[in-house]
Amino acid sequence: MYNLSIQTFLPQAKAYLLQARLVNVPNFNPNEDFTIKPLAQGEYNMNFLVQQGNSTWVLRFNTGSQIGLSQAAQIIYEFNTLKLLAPLDVSPQPYFLDDSLEFLPYGALGMAHLPGEKLDYQRDLEKAAQLMARYHQLEIPESDNHLIREDQPLSLTYQRCLRMLQVYFESDQVDPALAAYLGEVRAWAEEARHQEAYFQADPWLCLINTEVNNTNWIINRQAKTLHLVDWEKPLWGDPSQDLSHFRVPTTTLWKTDYRMSDADKARMMMAYKAAIADPHLRDTIEERTRLKDPFNCLRGVSWCAIAWIQYQVDEHLLKNEDTFQKLSMYVDLNFVRSLFDPYMKPQE
Repeated sequence: MYNLSIQTFLPQAKAYLLQARLVNVPNFNPNEDFTIKPLAQGEYNMNFLVQQGNSTWVLRFNTGSQIGLSQAAQIIYEFNTLKLLAPLDVSPQPYFLDDSLEFLPYGALGMAHLPGEKLDYQRDLEKAAQLMARYHQLEIPESDNHLIREDQPLSLTYQRCLRMLQVYFESDQVDPALAAYLGEVRAWAEEARHQEAYFQADPWLCLINTEVNNTNWIINRQAKTLHLVDWEKPLWGDPSQDLSHFRVPTTTLWKTDYRMSDADKARMMMAYKAAIADPHLRDTIEERTRLKDPFNCLRGVSWCAIAWIQYQVDEHLLKNEDTFQKLSMYVDLNFVRSLFDPYMKPQE
């Protein structure tokens, strides 16, 4: 997975289109001239833009899975999610699924191309909140859907962070002061995770995206449309996960310099609640989201701690200066304190 480059894979992607002879893509004929170029690459996927005449669409390959699925199962999971969402027009329309692994060792799917720009937190808070409310209210049979169920939301996040933090603690590059504070955070989280009893006693399960950072949104200001385009690891879980991940500083600061103010949080939550039909969810969503916030912060800091170590010790790692600056910020003791002190040491 990590040796793949979207640029060097381009000839294989074009060969796939010629061999697979796809017939379910609107206005696409593989027997006529077309162009294909890299669009975006993630840790676990590669996306190509295919153009023929005035028609464009996206060819997506999975190169791995964040949720432990096989190549075929991962692409089926994504495609089935896009099919569930299709009536809402909140995500790309799915065109085809290829889980055969016949031509390449990766699952593939085709979907609509949505031109636009990434979301701007300050301009688009209400729009994003309203869109999340739409797919959170999508009626899906609980006993008959493909989504992985999130039964222990806080413990699951805590356990993942624990494994990542251990790598940092055992590194020769560890900052002793930061390690000591993160040890306090770990001890606090060990106790705080039991607050997930709140979610277990009062479940409100729905389709959640889990990765709602601003680069996964596409807004077309001319057409006045907004879509969430990455559905790599959706879950059947509590809607507060998306709201919390969207608003915590570890998400907003990663690709921008924006940290959501209390006023902006209130504006976002007000827009979300105004779009929710269920009165109980409206009444409880603030508390649900508040409980999730520190665990989403811990998720972000734990991942960055490992990545920062890798930047120090791996001479062959491709280094991006902007990324390194963000990683350094996320392992700065004062920054980490600003995240967790309000939860661990609340003001009297």
